[in-house]
Amino acid sequence: MKTYLRISPKDNVAVALAPLPAGTAVELGDLSLLLKEEIPQGHKFALSDIPADAQIIKYGYPIGIAKEKITCGSWVHTHNIRTGLGDLLTYTYDRQVSFPEPTPERFFQGFRRDGGKVGVRNELWIIPTVGCVNNIATAIEKKAQRLVSGTVEAVAAFPHPYGCSQMGDDQENTRQILANLINHPNAGGVLVLGLGCENSGIDVLKEYIGEYNPRRVKFLVCQEADDEIREALTLLDDLAAYAGTFQREPISCSELVIGMKCGGSDGLSGITANPTVGAFSDLLISKGGTTILTEVPEMFGAETQLMNRCENEKLFEQTVSLINDFKEYFKSHGQTIYENPSPGNKKGGISTLEDKSMGCTQKSGTAPVRGVLAYGEQVREKGLNLLSAPGNDLVASTALAAAGAHIVLFTTGRGTPFASPVPTVKISTNNRLSEKKNNWIDFNCGTLVEGGTLEELRDHFFDYVISVASGEQVKSEKAGFHDMAIFKQGVTL
Repeated sequence: MKTYLRISPKDNVAVALAPLPAGTAVELGDLSLLLKEEIPQGHKFALSDIPADAQIIKYGYPIGIAKEKITCGSWVHTHNIRTGLGDLLTYTYDRQVSFPEPTPERFFQGFRRDGGKVGVRNELWIIPTVGCVNNIATAIEKKAQRLVSGTVEAVAAFPHPYGCSQMGDDQENTRQILANLINHPNAGGVLVLGLGCENSGIDVLKEYIGEYNPRRVKFLVCQEADDEIREALTLLDDLAAYAGTFQREPISCSELVIGMKCGGSDGLSGITANPTVGAFSDLLISKGGTTILTEVPEMFGAETQLMNRCENEKLFEQTVSLINDFKEYFKSHGQTIYENPSPGNKKGGISTLEDKSMGCTQKSGTAPVRGVLAYGEQVREKGLNLLSAPGNDLVASTALAAAGAHIVLFTTGRGTPFASPVPTVKISTNNRLSEKKNNWIDFNCGTLVEGGTLEELRDHFFDYVISVASGEQVKSEKAGFHDMAIFKQGVTL
């Protein structure tokens, strides 16, 4: 088993793949050194003397600046490294695009919807238009569990605190996210539950939903019902009868849309789990499929790699706006752009936002960027897409689902039990997490440091995702979890 790794020949730091005691002898090619202090798993140590104000290089790119002289063999972390990032930047397009070679077609067992859309689940969803009816939605969900039978796989309510007392773009975003979820093909039937006096009421929301099948989508205004729970259950009976007519059938992976997100990262995220997801993304795209990368603040410091992979200059300009608009969002609220990584990230070995971002963007693989999406916008282009959303786990995962993702791949070095509106696959970066939180973790990439190749792990992971798309439940689904969160961006009245 390897116990340390120099990711790129250009790097002046290496990463401990296991806890390394002081005095450990390190041999990397012609380089030999002794560790001056204990290095925790996932943390970095210097491979040479690094002068004060010199760049710290990891992944072949700068991840920060030395605050002081760092001697060879010393621990490199937040105590002696700072961010090297500035605020708004000017970028130059240096096109570096390579297209993956097509690979043989693969199929999953999915649901073909009326109109041609494809789903990987056949669920009944209860979507409140406003937070005032959240408890009613939850009560209906509990009483409707009897409808889970045959090909109807779950009944889930999605409470949220919005839909009223919002203004401008903030209200528009709520309406668009709700409409996108109502139209999501993982739902075989949807009950839209309104109050009756909210800003984003059912009549308004219908304009965002567009054309819909009245057998699949039904509406209930609680203020107009004598007994809203009884009437809701009657409507759900009809929805279940319709949804139950769908059966799984073979569908090409070219129709899969997969969201990619990470949270609670550690020093192994960019070495094990994120590269595995990136290799998966390239493989799915080689079969004609689609992936979506989000959490824009965790692109800061690695954004030029994504920009240069844009298929054309228009996409490059859109990616520049994606990055700088999010920085302006931070500044408009008087917040520091680079107030990241989190305490958990730091404990796991991530020292700066550049460090985190370089690991985070490994999930994008090497394919060209073919689409750039605003928050609430749905994917149109096959291949790799970038989506505007924050790093917050629930908000970003909901945004991926609303953009059209059938499944969200969520890599983590710390672990989390949350779900999203679609199956959310938890992928551990290290073995300890997978063993300790087996009730949360669906797939372990920590084995990569023990041997085997990235290609082998990618193929194993691809097979697993196909099984999830074909109906195998992930851990959060088995626990009965369904979560959603909307990006709050404006004034509350």
